[in-house]
Amino acid sequence: MNARINMITLGVKDMKRAIQFYEKGLGLPRMPFEGGAVFFMLNGSWLSLYPWDELAKDVTVAESGNGFRGITLAHVVSSKEEVREIISQAVKSGGKLIKPAQDVFWGGYSGYFADPDGHLWEVAWNPHFWPGPKDDEKA
Repeated sequence: MNARINMITLGVKDMKRAIQFYEKGLGLPRMPFEGGAVFFMLNGSWLSLYPWDELAKDVTVAESGNGFRGITLAHVVSSKEEVREIISQAVKSGGKLIKPAQDVFWGGYSGYFADPDGHLWEVAWNPHFWPGPKDDEKA
């Protein structure tokens, strides 16, 4: 069985203010992580905050204008092969390839597509997170 989670990544212009809002203001449980992103656990998914300009750069679109809306949706899977399969399926289903699947600077593998309405989705494999329960936690 392939483990997966969905993750919502919000591009934010003031990371400190955004962390304060989600962690203290909304009381979301922050996950331990060292790096440029911040993660919060939700029921069955994660919320990620990432600097607006860096997220636009990662997607390879301009940070202003109609090419980037400040948000990406992510589908995290358990292998590089799944990343390629899902992006291919999305494109075959009417999506538009934005960034081909490739090794990325943070050690994972990901690519982006836009759905028919232009919403940006990342499909990613992350060697630092397992996107599901550990084998001993399965019911």
